[in-house]
Order: sequence, then C-alpha cells, then structure tokens
Amino acid sequence: MANLTQVYLNGEFLPPDQARVSVFDRGFIFGDGVYEVIPVFGGRLFRLSHHLARLDASLSAIRLRNPHTPMEWNDIFTRLLAAGSGDQSIYLQVTRGVAPRDHAFPPNITPTVFAYAQPLKYSPPEHLAQGVAAVTTADIRWQRCDIKAIALLANALLRQQAIDQGAAEAILVRDGVVTEGAASNIFIVKNGRLVTAPKGPFILPGITRDLVVEIAHAKGIPCDELPVKIEMLSSADEVWLTSSTKEILPITRIDGKPVGDGKPGPMHAKMFALYKEYKQAFIRGQVN
Repeated sequence: MANLTQVYLNGEFLPPDQARVSVFDRGFIFGDGVYEVIPVFGGRLFRLSHHLARLDASLSAIRLRNPHTPMEWNDIFTRLLAAGSGDQSIYLQVTRGVAPRDHAFPPNITPTVFAYAQPLKYSPPEHLAQGVAAVTTADIRWQRCDIKAIALLANALLRQQAIDQGAAEAILVRDGVVTEGAASNIFIVKNGRLVTAPKGPFILPGITRDLVVEIAHAKGIPCDELPVKIEMLSSADEVWLTSSTKEILPITRIDGKPVGDGKPGPMHAKMFALYKEYKQAFIRGQVN
C-alpha cells in the first residue's frame, strides 16, 4: 500500500495515514458491514451497475440504508481513480458505524463509508497457461453467503488451508455439493456444457460468474445453473474459478489429481477469448 496517496472516508479524501476510524466502529467490533471490489479497465468501472445492485442487496440484507446514490458513488470513485493510472480496482466498505458495544442495532447511527483505489493485480501469466491447483474442503461458513459481508474469517481460514497445501483456492463443499471457492465462483465443463451452482444463500452472486453465464447464453454455449455434486469434479473435463480480479482461471489439479488431461482446456480458451472481447468492447464504450 506504499503507493496509495489518498482514501475516501466519510465524505473526505485523505492521505491514508490521516484516515481514522473509531475502535468502537461496529465493523471493527462485530464485522458488521459489507463491501465491494470493482475492477477498472481503461479508466471505466467494469459492470458498475451490477456491483452497485449487489451492494444494495447486501445492505438491504443487513438492514442498512445505502449512504450514497449511484451518481454519488460514481463521483467518489472517479476522484479516487484520478490519482492513479492503468487498470485499477476500487475497494469500498460500508459498516453500520460507531456505537457502544451491543449486539442490538443502535438507533440513529451514521454508517462509516470507506473506499480506495489501487492498481489491479492480475494473475501471473503462468496461471492462465498452466492452470492452478485447488483443494476441496468442508464449507464451514454461515447460512447467508450471498451477503458480501466484511466478516471473512471463515473464508480466510479456508483459503489459507489451500495455500498451506500448495494450492491457489479452496473449493467448498456442503452436504456433498460444491458451493463455490473461498474467494471465487466455480464452473465445471463436461462434454462441452458449462455447469455452475445456482444462486442462493450458499453462494455469492459473482459479477464475473454472471457475465460468463451471460456470454455463454449469447454465444450458444450450453450452460446450466444446477447443483454440482462433488463427484462431478473428478469426472469434469475442465474446472474454472471466476472472480472480478482473477477473471476466469483454469483449475488443472484438485486434491493432487489432474482435472481432465491436467492442462487448461479448449472451453476455457474459448470463453476467456470471448470474455476478453467483451472487455475490449467495454473499454471502447460499446457495452456497459
């Protein structure tokens, strides 16, 4: 974070070392808040309306009013981005605010709003060329994974479990069914057909996930939103992970065993090419 020159906090743009949040903020005490991460390509906020719609849904789920209109959010992001260059990402966080410690929601509280921009960190080229490893593990998270909550301890523990085993991601399994990754959504490919878990309380409605489904339908690629049983991983021709920052990455080993022939597959190459086409059209202003 050494190159970060300013952040946004509660209506002010400040140097990072001058930004102060109370130790009694409910985000710090309870993890009582939500967040978004928005990639920025060619100076344009990628799928901004989708990210703000998800933010609205998360805020509504925790019974918190959105502190800004879409135009106000856009103005905040634009000013943050002006200090940087190249492809960037926006991190924004809204907590319930500062109050004496009590589990019950305090009345008449002002939310804490924090945001900053930083250079977008792409996955190493070898991850695309060779794929990454993943491990399966029990989904120990709570019952509302569709809320993009800042309380990410379970996700962090699960991701670290994967890292400790030399893998890039943990594939989470609940009652024999794949939900998602610790920090991503999961797709499998079988006989030319994409399958990903349906939306519901056990997965985050990923923006890149939704775009992959959208592109597949537009290009006539079979794509089903159906439960992915754990045994489907071992028989899949390909497995991918998707996220706003990792985009679409092939998973070529799961639990130490190869996926398919152990190399990124032709369907990934096709979808990633279509995704890049969409991204370039977005940068040119041809799609929103």
